Amino acid sequence: VDIIGLSGLITPSLDEMVHVAKEMTRQGFDIPLMIGGATTSRVHTAVKIEPNYSADTVVYVKDASRAVGVASALLSDQQGDDFRQEIRDEYVKVRALHAGKQSRKKFLKIEQARANKTPIDWNGYQPPKPNVSGVQVIDDIPLEELVEFIDWTPFFQAWELAGRYPRILDDEVVGEEATKLFADAQALLKEIVDNKLLQAKAVYGFYPANSREDDIVLYTDDSREKEMMTLHHLRQQNEKPPGKPNQCLADYIAPEDSGLHDYLGAFAVTAGIGLEPIVEKFEARHDDYSSIMAKALADRLAEAAAEGLHQRVRREDWGFAPDEAMANEDLIREKYQGIRPAPGYPACPDHTEKALLWELIEPDKNIGITITDSYAMLPMASVSGFMYAHPEARYFGVGKIERDQVADYAKRKQESLNYIERWLAPALNYDT
Repeated sequence: VDIIGLSGLITPSLDEMVHVAKEMTRQGFDIPLMIGGATTSRVHTAVKIEPNYSADTVVYVKDASRAVGVASALLSDQQGDDFRQEIRDEYVKVRALHAGKQSRKKFLKIEQARANKTPIDWNGYQPPKPNVSGVQVIDDIPLEELVEFIDWTPFFQAWELAGRYPRILDDEVVGEEATKLFADAQALLKEIVDNKLLQAKAVYGFYPANSREDDIVLYTDDSREKEMMTLHHLRQQNEKPPGKPNQCLADYIAPEDSGLHDYLGAFAVTAGIGLEPIVEKFEARHDDYSSIMAKALADRLAEAAAEGLHQRVRREDWGFAPDEAMANEDLIREKYQGIRPAPGYPACPDHTEKALLWELIEPDKNIGITITDSYAMLPMASVSGFMYAHPEARYFGVGKIERDQVADYAKRKQESLNYIERWLAPALNYDT
């Protein structure tokens, strides 16, 4: 073995990479370690991984297309030593810059952050009551209905082409390449839709809910006499400018002492059923381009399924925006009422909350989406999350959090501090 490569798909992978680096040091490895994948970054590699592996070089590789060049440089007799030293020198500067930025940030105690919660006036607000009850399953979403909901900008980003669709097609630098890629995508998408090569499904439900500080309590029924489940959330802890709140998702659900009967939605969708045979067919032909294209299109269709379902929920099943009429561009820019944050994403960075979502709507039994021990969804072309109806609900990032909030969070979840720190490692503003 000349090189070890690690690729991270979801945020728990980041901490696992640190663990691998420590194990390589403990076991006496002296070969390069290459880091890549969707969740990784140069800063994380320099700050978290490289300091734990000093026997050789740790290199961040932005995308797979550059891996061959990096590997060649590392193994080259002529440039290997110089390349290694250049990477080490670069990471020293990255760590210094990162440390400088972190030292300038100020953080609040969790009690202070809670005192600066999102200022929602619950007086006079009447939470909308869903029009349906129980778990709802859509067993076969027509693919042609999803095409109109596709956001193409992330598709181009997946191919390392920067720019918003449709302007990217006329871009002076990447326009020609983007246009060819888009034409190939349209051809394969038409084949998938016409021949029903993929199947899209959805499961969702609505639950009586109230907030309790930074948590959301779900009840078994509208009497609200029996609690069914508690969802746990984190709050922004960095010091804010005057007038800016320290946000938490629980802020958008009516507090239990308000007397209001609020609700929370839960959903999961997939467009990945049938993808494996498509990929296997292309790979058997050594057609990696079409294989990657199929995966990218399945991802886009899954996101489109989430967008389409959310629109249906707003208009009909929850019905708080029955007259909503928006062009796809407005949907992409999230101009509608309500949000649908997902566990593991910036507003709720704890992936383990996905286990509670699976208890609620059972996507594994209802539409065939399972979760791994690391809470990655299978099929990968799947989307899940919660739905909030309040008109002031907004997306945000929790950012870095301090030890006092993590300890409080661990207590609320009835988990050990070490367990919580492992899952929240990318969000910690301190070394464990």
